[in-house]
Amino acid sequence: MRIILLPFLWIYQLVLILRHALYDWGVFRSTSFKIPVVCVGNLSMGGTGKTPHIEYLIRLFANKYKTAVLSRGYGRSTKGFLLAKGEMTYRDIGDEPMQYFKKFKNITVAVDEKRVRGVNTLLNLPNPPEIILLDDAFQHRAIKAGLNLLLTDFHNLYPKDFLFPAGHLRDITAAAKRADIIIVTKTPKVFSPFTRRRLIEIIQPKPHQNLYFSYLSYGRMIPVGETMQTATPRRISTILLFCGIANPYPLQDFLQNKCTELITVDFPDHHIYTQKDMHHIVNEYENILGKNKIIVTTEKDAMRLIDSPYFRLFKNIPLFYIPVEVKFHEDEQLSFDQQLNEYVRTTTADR
Repeated sequence: MRIILLPFLWIYQLVLILRHALYDWGVFRSTSFKIPVVCVGNLSMGGTGKTPHIEYLIRLFANKYKTAVLSRGYGRSTKGFLLAKGEMTYRDIGDEPMQYFKKFKNITVAVDEKRVRGVNTLLNLPNPPEIILLDDAFQHRAIKAGLNLLLTDFHNLYPKDFLFPAGHLRDITAAAKRADIIIVTKTPKVFSPFTRRRLIEIIQPKPHQNLYFSYLSYGRMIPVGETMQTATPRRISTILLFCGIANPYPLQDFLQNKCTELITVDFPDHHIYTQKDMHHIVNEYENILGKNKIIVTTEKDAMRLIDSPYFRLFKNIPLFYIPVEVKFHEDEQLSFDQQLNEYVRTTTADR
């Protein structure tokens, strides 16, 4: 199949090479800003864990600086610049921005498909942010972030992948040279020095790049919906997992140890759940024999469920989501935090 798709891959690759060259030559303009702008992105089409890494940065900065998150708002039904407000749903701003907005009360969340316009609009607010986090903007050369964080999945490293349509990359691997920090995400919690050395050999970071390794840490199950009075059973025989994310394997591995049987119903990334989808999930649950069974989904999927007119179908069904956080191996968290804080401190001081 890859051989058949090679001509399309070459065309796409040439277009990307030319686009980057035009930015590098100054034909296309890249706009930079005087305040700290941190970009979190990847070269792949998704599934590297951008959302929990953005949340890590929010926790790192939000108590010290007026922090804003700017996202494209993938999957939203609106266009242009929007500030997240209480009456909005994921349809207005997208599921990931809605998750940030609901989870963190001390930040500004905004969406705009044109990142330069979005940053300028944020800076012109009556109470402008002191730091801006760009969600999934590494490929947006029109904006030049002060610090670029490039994420790559442990099980699907970008040097081993191919451009779409032959693989899952949306940009050429040479674009990785623009990153200041590379993070290998979703690594095993038990991480050997041998594995670390192997990853360094594969990625081959440039002299100006720092390489870090993170893993996902899952929290306690939380009922979906504010009015649902459901406690997690002490003993769980069967878990029905449904999710619309790019790579659910870390969550599947986590849940395997929480039950006797794990059943997974997969949906595409950022999937909008229809009435038919929810009937299918409920029917799958009801067809599971025995007691002590529950349904589990991700926090991002929960954002797309709670505002759905069909969410009532889950009434009296034990439905939970599992929050997830990013952690770094060994003493890397201290080094990572220091590098980020130093960038923000020096950029703020130079204004």
